[in-house]
Amino acid sequence: MSNTELRERMVATCRQMNATGINQGTAGNLSARCGDGFLITPSSLPYDDMCPDDLVEMDFEGTYAGRVPSSEWRFHRDILQSRTDIDVVLHCHSVYATTLACHHRNIPAFHYMVGIAGGTTIRCSDYATFGTQELSDVALRALEDRLACLLGQHGQISLGRSLDQALWLATEIETLSRLYVQALPLGEPPILSDEEMTRVIDQMQRMSYGNGPEPEGSNDVARPRN
Repeated sequence: MSNTELRERMVATCRQMNATGINQGTAGNLSARCGDGFLITPSSLPYDDMCPDDLVEMDFEGTYAGRVPSSEWRFHRDILQSRTDIDVVLHCHSVYATTLACHHRNIPAFHYMVGIAGGTTIRCSDYATFGTQELSDVALRALEDRLACLLGQHGQISLGRSLDQALWLATEIETLSRLYVQALPLGEPPILSDEEMTRVIDQMQRMSYGNGPEPEGSNDVARPRN
């Protein structure tokens, strides 16, 4: 993807964040790997007013060209630098995920879709002041072996290989957060075992590569017609 196309798609993704309701106003930010560095949304610019040229070029030393980058550039840089398995970092203040983050609640395996984040829980980080290296450090810990996390008293982070993947994941994290918040008044929901979640995650990984949901050798594997 060219630099120009990436910029255009990033602006479109930012606007989708607000249109889908997972973000509000100028909250949240987005970055994507580009060349030897990354592009990131600028500070305090409403997405509806943002143009592709407003996106800020940064390198992994923390220098930038153009507008002032998002105050959260540190965790974008550190995540992209340490996680070669992903190319996009999406941060938003989605309402239900942030509700849980305000209580420093991990999301346990109350529903099998928790496995989309790569583990048996979606962790919530400790609190740290926005825009600081401390926030980046706690985010990296919460994201270890995961594709998403909550940020204590702050919001959520979702990662992806592509802009579409990161946006999809952020939306799913918000949906799971809403389900969990709505389930809690009935009491703590039953939690799926680690053994079951291992099966779920293995199945998700197989299907992400285009394979069927059943392991090879099963008698009832769906087969395409000749």
